[in-house]
Amino acid sequence: MFKLWSNSYKEGDIMPKAQRFNGMGQDGNNLSPSLFWENSPPGTKSFVITMFDPDAPTGSGWWHWVVANIPATVTQLEEGASSKGMPEGAIQVRNDFSLYEYGGAAPPPGVMHRYIITIHAMDVEKLEITKDVSPAYIGFNTHFHSLGSAQLTCVFGTEK
Repeated sequence: MFKLWSNSYKEGDIMPKAQRFNGMGQDGNNLSPSLFWENSPPGTKSFVITMFDPDAPTGSGWWHWVVANIPATVTQLEEGASSKGMPEGAIQVRNDFSLYEYGGAAPPPGVMHRYIITIHAMDVEKLEITKDVSPAYIGFNTHFHSLGSAQLTCVFGTEK
């Protein structure tokens, strides 16, 4: 079974300050979480990682992190890898903060938000993209090339 986990937090945990955004009312460290994965499906040639908040009050959610073309030989990312250096060939596309790297939680006061990290095992070595494509474009192409996926979800919110 394809599995994804982190040493930064566990499934269902409150997002730690280290992974929260620094801005928009938050004073986090904005470090991408450590990620580990195993048992990718046979035929995996690369990976795509996304972090999405479906609860953002936008009508279309909020893309916090989108990385494509992670080589199939990679099975982990250290905490802060988004800003320290991703594996060779990996492309971080612009998120909804207009950053080309991880952007942590920064929800408006109110309800708890879910932050869903998904890793997709891809049947192609790379998507033919540039860093300027949209997260939706990555999602569209991932849909047609994903051999399987695994998820990790944490939550965060502040009171009104």
